[in-house]
Amino acid sequence: MFSRHLTKDISAYCHGELSSEDSKQFAEHIIACARCRTKFEEVKLGIKLAEQLPQLSAPDHLWHDLQPLLTNEPPQINLRSRRHPRIQLAAAAALLLIASASGLWLFNRPPSRPYWQVRRLDGTPRIGREGISNNGQLAIGQWLETDGSSRAQIAVGTIGNVDIDENTRVRLLETRATEHRLELARGKMSARIWAPPRLFFVDTPSAVAADLGCAYTLEVDDRGGGLLRVTSGWVALQLKDRESIVPAGAACETRPGIGPGTPYFEDSTTIFREALKKLNFENDSSALTSVLEQARSRDTLTLWHLLARVSEEDRVRVYEKMAAFTPPPAGVTREGVLQLDQKALESWRHALESTWMIMGGKGVFKK
Repeated sequence: MFSRHLTKDISAYCHGELSSEDSKQFAEHIIACARCRTKFEEVKLGIKLAEQLPQLSAPDHLWHDLQPLLTNEPPQINLRSRRHPRIQLAAAAALLLIASASGLWLFNRPPSRPYWQVRRLDGTPRIGREGISNNGQLAIGQWLETDGSSRAQIAVGTIGNVDIDENTRVRLLETRATEHRLELARGKMSARIWAPPRLFFVDTPSAVAADLGCAYTLEVDDRGGGLLRVTSGWVALQLKDRESIVPAGAACETRPGIGPGTPYFEDSTTIFREALKKLNFENDSSALTSVLEQARSRDTLTLWHLLARVSEEDRVRVYEKMAAFTPPPAGVTREGVLQLDQKALESWRHALESTWMIMGGKGVFKK
């Protein structure tokens, strides 16, 4: 369907008017095509701005003059009008404002499905107090809960599916053109999303998971701690100004009040992972020595994230270990990295990604 650029389908995608298969093809194209991805971001920004517009009203007599503008008919101008020129200018400005707002309203029409479909997989999942015998609808603000013998699957509009495991509690927070958002209070969910980046979010007690086109599992324990495992693509974990970018094959833990730790590949050594946990969540700076000793070339994923999270003195040690594996690319200096220059860090990250994905999954996305 999408062998060429697909700008004409962006609005239909945003408003849930494409089939699941066409939505998946759309997302795959957007991830690979920089031109269409740029246009998509422009449209998404336009929708966000339109959502913030106030509701406008106007005197009834202005609609008679506005109608030709909306239907592209040439307006009839009364040359004998006795209106003062300034009044006529104000009326014209009002017509222009109303026409613009009307156009944005049409552009920002509500999505065709203000709820998500839920399918029972096992047992009797509940939406609110009502059990689901087969299928149900999850509206904004409603909770979906499973017990020890029930599971369910949520259709996230037309952009993917989320499987809800036993003993899990999730709530639909938002579903609109520019944002689809769940809250995972406890339990485990598995998401398969084929949306363009940063359209699907999951709030947890200790971080927000932002989908970058991927498949992943997300768990929340009774204390609010989380564990993200990515099987395809990328996921960003965020809390305030802290962000961890997690690729396929990697995992990342989160803690309430701290946010996401540094991501790590699950085939790293036990010593590496245990030392990293102490460094992330126990403020044990001595654990950095074990992390650096156990690090492999691929573990520069972890080291890159640590650059901004350790002291200036330890940052030198992390830099030297990374540079021994993969020197910074042309234009990226040691001084720039140690000063946490954002452009330098991003350039080095992109150069490192091929190493991170040697054993990773599909769907690499460049931010």
